[in-house]
Amino acid sequence: MRKTDRYKVEDANSLWNIYDRVPFFKVVKNFIIIQIARYTPFLSVKNWLYRTFLKMEVGKKTSFALMVMPDIMFPEKIKVGNNSVIGYNTTILAHEYLIEEYRIGDVKIGDNVLIGANTTILPGVTIGDNAIVSAASLVHKNVPAGAFVGGNPMKIIYTKEEMEQRKAETTVKRRTNWTEPEEIKETRRTK
Repeated sequence: MRKTDRYKVEDANSLWNIYDRVPFFKVVKNFIIIQIARYTPFLSVKNWLYRTFLKMEVGKKTSFALMVMPDIMFPEKIKVGNNSVIGYNTTILAHEYLIEEYRIGDVKIGDNVLIGANTTILPGVTIGDNAIVSAASLVHKNVPAGAFVGGNPMKIIYTKEEMEQRKAETTVKRRTNWTEPEEIKETRRTK
């Protein structure tokens, strides 16, 4: 279940009075920084921009691919752990503006997480350590640690235990099906 704070609005949809809730110049600054970071090819520079100007928590060796779009209004509510990869054109939202209300929630992405390209992560979601989110997914609920998930809406494809079993089977197959290259065999024969 997503964890968000909900705020009711009256008279018009929640976007109509957006700058009553979020300062205009904060949004302008965030927009400029995000646009620079989206096109910057240097991962360390992106992380520095996000940490310094957007107040995002970004772990060591985390990689934001080209065109990633963090929340423009509340980027400070996004936390990404160490050594994670956020795929091309992924959107990470910390807010939702609806007709009768708006919602704000923290987004927590753990360590060693892989987010596939073109994924949308909704506010209030936690993605556990070592999870994998397939490309073009809508992450609308929490993702357990170590799980492989995907789809729109997102579903669990493999649990942590199933992923560990698949990894063990793949490792065994690689070892048992491996054959020594001819060049190595010939080198041994000549010695």
